[in-house]
Amino acid sequence: MSPEAPPEGERLPRSARIRRTRELRGVLKRGTRRRTRALDLYVLDSTGRRPRVGWIVPKLGQGIVARNRLKRRLREIARRRVLGDLWRAGRKCDVVVRVRRKAYRSAYASLEAEWTQGLEALWSQG
Repeated sequence: MSPEAPPEGERLPRSARIRRTRELRGVLKRGTRRRTRALDLYVLDSTGRRPRVGWIVPKLGQGIVARNRLKRRLREIARRRVLGDLWRAGRKCDVVVRVRRKAYRSAYASLEAEWTQGLEALWSQG
């Protein structure tokens, strides 16, 4: 383990991430969408063993530093909050977050609140 790597228990496991473009597109196409101020959330029920998350962070005229910072924030929110909430609720689904322009100016707490409230709103509809 390199000195910069977080301890194994604090990492977002590969099995909890949607990494293939085909899978991301499938969730976008067949999933249910919920728009917030800074995020578009797509949820699709899955037959997998655990919930998974993925994100799409377009450049939207931003530099690579801002884009990578935003991706790290989304990864942390997924690791610390979203995946645990989904697991405890017994939801086996795929969640894809597509960033909107306002996300680049949003604080961590705001992004976390939008993500969790958006998911709750999706499930209260159905």
